[in-house]
Amino acid sequence: MQKQISSIQNKTVKKLVQLQEKSRARRKEKSFIIEGLREINLALAADYELETIYCCPDIFEEPELLMENFSQFDTIELSKEVYQKVAYRGSTEGILALAKAKENSLASLQFNSENPLILVAEAPEKPGNIGALLRTADAANVDAVLITNPKTDIYNPNIIRSSVGCVFTNQIASGSTSEIITYLKEKNIAIYTAILQESEIYTNQDFTSATAIIVGTEADGLSEEWRKAAKQNIHIPMQGKIDSMNVSVAAGILIFEAKRQRGFE
Repeated sequence: MQKQISSIQNKTVKKLVQLQEKSRARRKEKSFIIEGLREINLALAADYELETIYCCPDIFEEPELLMENFSQFDTIELSKEVYQKVAYRGSTEGILALAKAKENSLASLQFNSENPLILVAEAPEKPGNIGALLRTADAANVDAVLITNPKTDIYNPNIIRSSVGCVFTNQIASGSTSEIITYLKEKNIAIYTAILQESEIYTNQDFTSATAIIVGTEADGLSEEWRKAAKQNIHIPMQGKIDSMNVSVAAGILIFEAKRQRGFE
């Protein structure tokens, strides 16, 4: 018989809510919630381990998909009240999955290219910006996204939502600024930092060899540590009244210039 949960006081429900709301809970349990059919399928394609599927029959309109695609997983039905308590998104499809988090360490990175293209973001704070960076990285098919001094974990539900599942399509790792600089130098990956001071226009650079493009926050820019480590500081010419733009927009311009130079390989 299919398991069902109809009380918001159920201990499983309380655990799921904690995983949605608390980074500490996600780190402790080494698990997180995936919401939505597309996101669940992207996670499966990226070899994430799913523990349980939660479905709300009152909302999920394609119950036959559960048998076709997820019959190997334990499935629990949630009442509409319980589902709405657990779900992060206001507009959703009635399906959730409990998944195991990946390690996302520098040591776990693997590159298929001899000249990888890497996007590095230092201390991004806003989940929406992180999600947008991951969408940009996915669109450009970069080899990895590295996040230095992260302010939140990548399994924050707002990051999963704003990235439209690109948390699962990108190879991601995190570490301190010094750890990531050391890693890039050991791998002979050239460091190009998006900094206005002592910089050259980005289109004058050669991004065809192993390259890491580093972007900082709009408020604080990049730390001095990155300035010292850079092969070259680079900038995007501005023709308006201000000298900065959204970090994901800037990253997109720089990354796609590198892709253009590489023939969009």
